[in-house]
Amino acid sequence: MARAKGTKEDPWKLKTPPLTSDYEMYKDVKDGKEVIVCTVGKTVLLYDARCLNDLHAMLKKHGDWMELGSADEQKPAKDGTVEAWGRDPKNPVKGWYGLKKGLRGRFGMYVPPLMEELGLAEVEHNPKNNRMKAK
Repeated sequence: MARAKGTKEDPWKLKTPPLTSDYEMYKDVKDGKEVIVCTVGKTVLLYDARCLNDLHAMLKKHGDWMELGSADEQKPAKDGTVEAWGRDPKNPVKGWYGLKKGLRGRFGMYVPPLMEELGLAEVEHNPKNNRMKAK
């Protein structure tokens, strides 16, 4: 089967790390910025497309498995997780990779499977407490 192009017409069809939910992602440009559009049911999330290269670089430097730690924007992220890094003022974008106020969380849920699809990372698929590492 040919891989999806990651466009609106041919989005990546993904599953959350525990393999419990289906969702789609594709790259687009919004307000002059390259973004990743993530559609989960009727909910649409936006992530800065830089997150793919930035997360890959951070994981390579980290050199080992890192817990995903997915959390909604309103909840604190567990320290040392991919989710915490995705909203940390010390990351390359100085804060949130999620771009839609109120829906900026869940970075650790939706971005890792795309990294896996693109061959940038390995992701565990356990019912809970999944981890990822750079390829």
